[in-house]
Amino acid sequence: MIAASGHLGILLLETSFPRIPGDVGNPASYDFPVRLYTVPGATVERVVRQADRSLLPAFIQAARLLETEGAAAITSSCGFLSLFQDAVAKAVKVPVFLSSLQQVPLVYAITRRRVAIITAHAGRLSQEVLTCAGIDPNIPLAVSGLEDAPAFSEPIMANGQILQKQAIEAEVLERSLALLKQYTDIGAYVFECHNLAPYGQAVQQATGLPVFDVLDFANWVHNGLVKRSYPYPGSVGDF
Repeated sequence: MIAASGHLGILLLETSFPRIPGDVGNPASYDFPVRLYTVPGATVERVVRQADRSLLPAFIQAARLLETEGAAAITSSCGFLSLFQDAVAKAVKVPVFLSSLQQVPLVYAITRRRVAIITAHAGRLSQEVLTCAGIDPNIPLAVSGLEDAPAFSEPIMANGQILQKQAIEAEVLERSLALLKQYTDIGAYVFECHNLAPYGQAVQQATGLPVFDVLDFANWVHNGLVKRSYPYPGSVGDF
């Protein structure tokens, strides 16, 4: 049974960059309580570039810890962790959604158009990563990566300590518009990278298309866990 007062547990990678409002690892990004836990040894290098499976026990242990501390659901700070989705979800009794990419099938279902993915590293976004996120190979995709974007890659991919929000926004926007120019049938964007939510509004305003990030996913899950009431002042026969 899910406790209505439970918080969202967030499994973080080991990073040094500032987690600004809108980032998955900033508690101010949420309208409900969260609990952050950094998984030892889970660097960007090992998770994204190496897809290091030896980290799985550490993620399972961390998820179980968050569960014992009262987490009502568990997510992560990296979309590439779809590789661990099945094992971590089976290891705990609360809902687990490790990757923003898990939204892609739903986004395609509601648009029936190509889904554009903005990712931290296009070269590492393998078919296995997509399959583990539940993405059918028949879903049409357009992918652009930020691995060679200097403002993004220096703090987030290279573990830098300075983050320039406006410069990153310009890089995300440039790649989003380039995809739309290349693929005119794009119906929506999904941000694989869980650090990109702060830049979603700029992409939406520039493209006129829906943009989905991990915070949208978190709010959707939270709304399913903590249902609102609908007070009715009168009697049933009043309508």
